Amino acid sequence: MPPPHQTGIIGLGIMGTRMLEHMALHPAFSPTLLWDPSPAACQAAALCPSAKIAASPEEVIAGAEVIYLACPPNPRKAYALSAAGAGKAVFLEKPLGIDLAESRDLVARLSASGVPAAMNFTQAAGEALAHITDDDAMGAAEGIDIVVTYPAWPRAWQADADWLRFGAEGGFTREVISHFLFFSARVLGPLQLKWARASYPADPDLCESHMAARLETAGGVPVSVFASVGGQQPDRQEMTIKGAARTYRVAEFYLLSVSEGGPFEEVGPPPADPRAVSLKAQLDELDKAVRGQAHKLATPAEALAVQELVEAMLARS
Repeated sequence: MPPPHQTGIIGLGIMGTRMLEHMALHPAFSPTLLWDPSPAACQAAALCPSAKIAASPEEVIAGAEVIYLACPPNPRKAYALSAAGAGKAVFLEKPLGIDLAESRDLVARLSASGVPAAMNFTQAAGEALAHITDDDAMGAAEGIDIVVTYPAWPRAWQADADWLRFGAEGGFTREVISHFLFFSARVLGPLQLKWARASYPADPDLCESHMAARLETAGGVPVSVFASVGGQQPDRQEMTIKGAARTYRVAEFYLLSVSEGGPFEEVGPPPADPRAVSLKAQLDELDKAVRGQAHKLATPAEALAVQELVEAMLARS
């Protein structure tokens, strides 16, 4: 077996910590250097005693082979280009960015650098997407419905990521609906935004509270989005992928069920730990990407296409 990739992580919030935990368990990766501006966040290093807390992002980039960027969107471009300039593979959290011009420039420069670069849209390597795209008996696609509802945003487990509640970088459209737009484009092909209506709280600094939108393929196949925050109920994150002969539902990112006109029925037993299965699958594909092999991960170009849609949906005018 080849030696594991020496990996640096910049950003030890929710996603950085999760990825650190699962990279430490994966034979293809060895977390080596970690950095976060928060001393409290750096306590995550306890998950991987062999990793060292670096003095700066520059030290992480200089000392690792693969750079995973789990920081908020605004500083991500500079770190990505610094890593690419040093010939390091880059794995980025989504969204790709907030400013479209900056993101277009980032994608062009990553492509020109020739380094392996991929985005962490967590369903890319998942069984649900693979099963749907491989089902020739589903029939012609007739549309996708995306429904996301939360009693509060950010959710309780995201409380430490306070930036998620502000419109500048956060919001559920960037953080959650972007995943489902990526999934939809993988199933249907490129999407165009036809209309969108975002609602915002009275405080202009806060992110959206409601979202409704319609997107379509070039052939007119629709993707409908409904999302809201408020009330007392469980979180709901659900996609319905409608085919002429068979319709699929993906709930909570991973739970796949199917209908041929009757009640939805599970497609196989759900995994005991869906997050662990998903992250391992992503890391399996990242290993391929770093080695220059074909992989299922989202490309920066795909992430840019999603960002174009998301930022148009969020426009306040």
